[in-house]
Amino acid sequence: MQILLAAIVVVPLLGAVAALLPAPPGLKGRSPEQAVLRHGVTVTGVVLALSVALAAGFDHGHPARMQATTDVGWIPALGIRMHLGVDGVSLPLIVLTALLTFLCALYSYGSPPRERGTDPKAFVALILVLESGTLASFAVLDLVLFFLAFEMVLVPMYFLVARWGGDGRERAAWRFILYTVLGSVVMLLGLLLVGIKGGTFDMVALATDNGSKLSHTTQLVAALAIGVGLAVKAPMWPLHSWLPDAHTAAPTTGSVLLAGVLLKMGTYGFVRIVLPVTPDGAHSLAPYLAAFAAVGIVYGSLVCLSLARSGAKGDLKRLIAYSSVGHMGFVLLGIATLTPTGVNGALFANIAHGLITGLLFFLVGAIKDRYGTSDLDTLSGATGAALYGRAPRLGGLLAFGAVASLGLPGLAGFWGEMLAMFGAFRPADGLSRPAYLTFMVLAGLGTLLTAAYMLVVVRRVCMGETTQEAPVVADVRTYEFAAWTPLAVLTVLAGLWPAALLGLTDPAVQQLLRGGN
Repeated sequence: MQILLAAIVVVPLLGAVAALLPAPPGLKGRSPEQAVLRHGVTVTGVVLALSVALAAGFDHGHPARMQATTDVGWIPALGIRMHLGVDGVSLPLIVLTALLTFLCALYSYGSPPRERGTDPKAFVALILVLESGTLASFAVLDLVLFFLAFEMVLVPMYFLVARWGGDGRERAAWRFILYTVLGSVVMLLGLLLVGIKGGTFDMVALATDNGSKLSHTTQLVAALAIGVGLAVKAPMWPLHSWLPDAHTAAPTTGSVLLAGVLLKMGTYGFVRIVLPVTPDGAHSLAPYLAAFAAVGIVYGSLVCLSLARSGAKGDLKRLIAYSSVGHMGFVLLGIATLTPTGVNGALFANIAHGLITGLLFFLVGAIKDRYGTSDLDTLSGATGAALYGRAPRLGGLLAFGAVASLGLPGLAGFWGEMLAMFGAFRPADGLSRPAYLTFMVLAGLGTLLTAAYMLVVVRRVCMGETTQEAPVVADVRTYEFAAWTPLAVLTVLAGLWPAALLGLTDPAVQQLLRGGN
């Protein structure tokens, strides 16, 4: 188990180095381009297999205990250790990251990325570095290592957007890097404050102490500093403005990984670090976090509704990006309740958002490839998409993703949002129940608005009459079917069998909130 977790983090890095080397003659296939893309599928497939093996060997009877741990000295003078481990909170995120990265590599193999004057070697290497950094963020148990892994993903995502993105890609990439780096600088100050005042950078030891070595003022300052950095990545309103531009400009695989994986690093940091390590600071800041989350839910939904209306020249990718602001608002609201119910709902919503929004970005990318645009007015015009008639399987999948995103019972999107609102209905002791009831009502309004704009999108893109002069559009291709089916199946399974995920997260959440080891 120790070797498995270490290999999951290291193998993508080794694969990234290998991707930049010339392919052996016997492995080039039809072209060097095909060889390196196949290499990406192979490496990410190996990482996914290792993640599944880790999940299979995980002791599901004790999900609150750190397992597959590695703890060796790295920089003794600073007390920094190479400490890795996995519990019921991090295991689902590791598997989700490995799955989405593999599906992105598979999709890229069928639809190679295009960028003037380059081959896909750099693309595959960046995807693998991004995967390694994200997996490390969920696996490391040292504050300094967490920060390094947190920062490791910024450079590959910047280049994915800047080199392989669409219109406005350079501006979007710069906004992404500027926002996240500034947030990370503030977060680093908070992490160093916790490590120095707490006497260790070990996240397990700090969580066990439950803030007993930190004064109230220290906890408050640290929680605020760390929370700002995490909130930028989450993204929390009003620190979200980098997200729509990055999603709109990013290539399809970049959008999938940004929504499905990178946003989770911020909310994971709240659960792993802020709640157990600075409980007093978290308690003081929780109402403000909940208020921002509730506003973000309504704001994101209203913007999406505005983009969806006829004549608004709304971009479908931008609409899905703004929907992430609303959905991640539910995650932050669940965390801000400081209750096991709310935090479990947040973790469930994390996974559900990764599956559903990842599928939606895949679908929108496929629509843009076929029609040359993701403009809603164009897709719903007289010779628009009309997917039900022209590409029924593609239209059916888009409708499925839409109803899953709006939280239809029986699909994954329902449980996380419901549990987050349940947590807001009865927040932790000491938090204002009237205020949280207000936040719950706002979140409920957000679900209604989400249903409204998603149904408008389905009506405008999927429905309509086909005309004879309209060009023929390919339905779901084989490689697309292979990349999208796992996400659709898991969305249904998570919706019908939520106990599989909640059974993993609940004991770990209970322990983190009470500070036990």
